[in-house]
Amino acid sequence: MQEKRSHARASISLPVTCELSDGRTFQGEGRDIGVGGMFVSASTQLPFDARITVIAQLPGGARPSRIPAIVRWSKADGFGVQFGLLGALETHLITKLMRP
Repeated sequence: MQEKRSHARASISLPVTCELSDGRTFQGEGRDIGVGGMFVSASTQLPFDARITVIAQLPGGARPSRIPAIVRWSKADGFGVQFGLLGALETHLITKLMRP
C-alpha cells in the first residue's frame, strides 16, 4: 500500500483535549503525530471537515499547545486531523519527535 501522507509520522501516546467550535470538549489520545497532523483515538466521532482545536502538552513543551485542526477522516475508534498553522515552538517540538 502506498503512503499518501506528505509528512512522516511518529508513534506517540499523548493525552489530548479536543475543543469543538461551540466550546464543548472531550478527551482522546494522540497515537501518531507529524507536522501535517495526528490520529486521535477517541470514542467521540466527528464529521469530515469539522474544525477543532487540539490541546496537548507536547513532549519537551513547558505548557499545553493549542493547535487548530480539521478532521480529514473518521472511523469507529478515532479520527485523523490535518493541522492548521503551527507556531514555531509546536513545529520544533513535533519535528524533534521525528528524530531517531
